[in-house]
Amino acid sequence: MTALLRPAQPSDLAALCQLEQCCFATDHFNRRQLAHLLKRAHAVTWVAENDAKCLVGYATLLLRRNSRAARLYSFCVHPDNQGQGVGRRLLDTLEGEARERDCEWLTLEVRADNRRARALYRRMGFGLRRWLDDYYADGCAAWQMEKALFASDTAQVASG
Repeated sequence: MTALLRPAQPSDLAALCQLEQCCFATDHFNRRQLAHLLKRAHAVTWVAENDAKCLVGYATLLLRRNSRAARLYSFCVHPDNQGQGVGRRLLDTLEGEARERDCEWLTLEVRADNRRARALYRRMGFGLRRWLDDYYADGCAAWQMEKALFASDTAQVASG
């Protein structure tokens, strides 16, 4: 399956809610929160849909005014579609969005027990930044990770 990636639209709201419920046991967004992210001026959301036009993944990037850092705020791929490159393509797309906006860094938080996601992020060039105790509602810790988006920043991360 080759997923089609496209910017999210308000009409995707119901499918995004279903995807959240399917992918996250805790800390999932409700309908109101997702609607806010879709309409928010400083957020970019992309979706992946299969050949049947069903959403199989999505990712949201938060952007702040006067900041050179973008934050991968929400990211999920339906369990049936993991390992097919959907997550990598979504991440590449949001990284491109951040670069287009002259962001120098991309940051994220990931559950400490989500080895699959951490492995993807590492393959995509993210490094561990700091440990966050009791980060999620169920008490699970998180790793904050970051990636420099330009070569000069990468050299600073490697030496720092």
